[in-house]
Amino acid sequence: MRKLVAAIGALLGFGANSKGAPEADFALDYDQMVILDAEDLAETGIREAYDRLKPTLKRYLANPAEITEDVENNLPRYSVSCSGVTHEIYSPTSTNSKGESWGRATYALFNIVNGQLKDSTVKFYAINCGNDLGGMFLTQQQLVAARKSLKKKTDWPYLPMLEHPWYGQYH
Repeated sequence: MRKLVAAIGALLGFGANSKGAPEADFALDYDQMVILDAEDLAETGIREAYDRLKPTLKRYLANPAEITEDVENNLPRYSVSCSGVTHEIYSPTSTNSKGESWGRATYALFNIVNGQLKDSTVKFYAINCGNDLGGMFLTQQQLVAARKSLKKKTDWPYLPMLEHPWYGQYH
């Protein structure tokens, strides 16, 4: 019976690629996604978000690095530092048009986490952006499968980059 259903599905174009080979069904497990919200990150929330990630990060690293925040509300200025690298989120001299601090904060958190995972089989990928930003630990195989299964490129997991306006998100 399974062979009959598979044959009918293949004839109709379900469950097979253009060469007729079956494709594995894959869906991201959104229950594993860490909700981040880029606005929260930019409003002095990077360390708090990082602390929420630490239990999962400890699955891949024996000793996750510590991060420090430097907040000066009277300027205003906000930066985070980890392993000798400082990420400026906003300051009197930085541009902040069109949510640039949100993009810088997103980049900073993912850069801090993935910098520590450079020798790991997983990376921490961004899902969505802005107020809908989340993050998920994925292997390269899971990343490729997710991209094949998600029709809209803006839904694809990505590694944030420090490039305004998309910050690495596919579009």
